[in-house]
Amino acid sequence: MGRNTALPVVTKSLQRNPAMLAVASAATGLIRQMSIKPHRASSRHRELELRERCSSYPSVRCQIFRERGNGATPTIIIGGFIPDSTEVVEFQRPILRTYGDIYYMNYPRTGFATEMFMAQLADLVEEINNRGEKPFLFSISFGCGLAARFLREKLSSGLALRGVVMVSPVLCTEDLIRPAEDKKGGVRLLESNLRRILKADNGKAEDITRQVERARRCFQSLFEAGAENRTLSRRHLSIRRKIMEVIAKTTSHGAYERVIALKEFPLPDTSGQIYNGPTLSLLAEMEDNMLVPTSPSLAALRCQETHRSLFPNGIVRNVISHDAGDAVAHASLIFHHHSYNPLVKEWYDQTCEPQLVAAI
Repeated sequence: MGRNTALPVVTKSLQRNPAMLAVASAATGLIRQMSIKPHRASSRHRELELRERCSSYPSVRCQIFRERGNGATPTIIIGGFIPDSTEVVEFQRPILRTYGDIYYMNYPRTGFATEMFMAQLADLVEEINNRGEKPFLFSISFGCGLAARFLREKLSSGLALRGVVMVSPVLCTEDLIRPAEDKKGGVRLLESNLRRILKADNGKAEDITRQVERARRCFQSLFEAGAENRTLSRRHLSIRRKIMEVIAKTTSHGAYERVIALKEFPLPDTSGQIYNGPTLSLLAEMEDNMLVPTSPSLAALRCQETHRSLFPNGIVRNVISHDAGDAVAHASLIFHHHSYNPLVKEWYDQTCEPQLVAAI
């Protein structure tokens, strides 16, 4: 029996046997953990300075991981609400490693503070710069809003990047939530849940918990909908286990503080640029199923003139499936990696080429 024939049989056997499934997904996860190791930046002066006046420091500090690569152009991954950065680019890792090390910023489970995130990211970029390297920022969904704030507020302090990737950018709250009276096109499941969380009484922990629990079920159903009617590999199954673990172990307070961070994202200001360096924005063909019809970021990126004012050296690519019955959903790097990966590799090649020529 050839390899191509045997693989689906093995996959089906795993899916039918819960014990085998658990062992296979755990083994895949272990292999990933062996190559992705915790990282402590050699210089953490911004983070440590902030710690002195941050009473909740342990609960808002991101975990940073590093995976060794082969080139001299590292990539820093900034994930969305879920999954963790260490899982979301599982099917892009082989590409990114060919250019350099990969750094993953995993959000804390019990809290979140944008200021602490910015400090940790700035320290990490500085450490990489001190080695004579310039990293890429690879951001996804909610992480794009964090990246945009970093580019506006921190990059002018002598830090240098090679370029920025934004996958399904969410740059402001208005991308996901409209005014309550605006229901054109129907109210999306995520929109409804986020709106409830923002209306929760900050002084009543039980109110926040109740609304976050609704959102928890929403995220679970969104992932399950993406997995529906698919043949899942061991890598998919391992990621699924980690995603469900993140959803389960992120506390109500931690989830609430991430939503508050989203609320603080400013509207895209077309009177000034966000970033002047190379930028790749990837829009899924089904973005309108997740982002609201009045999304400012979607409108800005789809308008060539407005996009150029925000990212003068940026390009926008639409990510389209080759399967008419399986359109690419918002930030679907896991299930639609075959559609994303060629675009990512092409842009990395083009962006790194001048550096390669200079080195030669």
